[in-house]
Amino acid sequence: MTSTILTVLTLTLAGAALATAQTPPVPASPPDTALVVIDIQQFYFEGGRMQLVGPVEAAAKARQMIDWFRAKGLPVVHVQHLGKDMAAADPACPDPQYRIRPEVMPVAGEKVVGKRHISSFRDTDLEAWLRAKGITKLVVCGMQTHMCLEGATRAAADLGFEVTVIADACATRDLEFGGVKAPAAHVHASTLATLDGNYAVVTTAAAWLVAAGH
Repeated sequence: MTSTILTVLTLTLAGAALATAQTPPVPASPPDTALVVIDIQQFYFEGGRMQLVGPVEAAAKARQMIDWFRAKGLPVVHVQHLGKDMAAADPACPDPQYRIRPEVMPVAGEKVVGKRHISSFRDTDLEAWLRAKGITKLVVCGMQTHMCLEGATRAAADLGFEVTVIADACATRDLEFGGVKAPAAHVHASTLATLDGNYAVVTTAAAWLVAAGH
């Protein structure tokens, strides 16, 4: 009799332990971090109106970040620069130049913000949406490094968000002013150097994922 009771108790405890092990952990609190992917659109790629240097490689790194956030169930926000004929964000819009690239295309349930200015926060609902979700930390990437990526990073920091920029998930182009030509690599580096430690922490996709326990 005693042996039978012990066997039943053992099986019951083992079953409970197995059920617990198979149950995914429930977060103690809502997530406070969101990924913001800015303007990874066709016009920055080969055949586009303003081809950048290394957009394919940058988009691949952005996709790595997107995959991690999706796997963790954390918010992913897509920012799309709107064409003149666009009334609102449309990732697969009729104008192929303004379409979001397939490798970073939003999936159902992900926030898409349409913008008409350099800053993703100007005349959009991005800040309100983030506040409503309790988001205080942003991981940002996208294009162009020296324009919309920088604009969003500075604006977010000024609004009190804690910002991290994923350097190799961003891309830019050659610039020229006053007869001085600046290669894309220099534009990229000088922009990130300005942001790092002032408006954001600048790191790479690999370093961020390792730190996040990928």
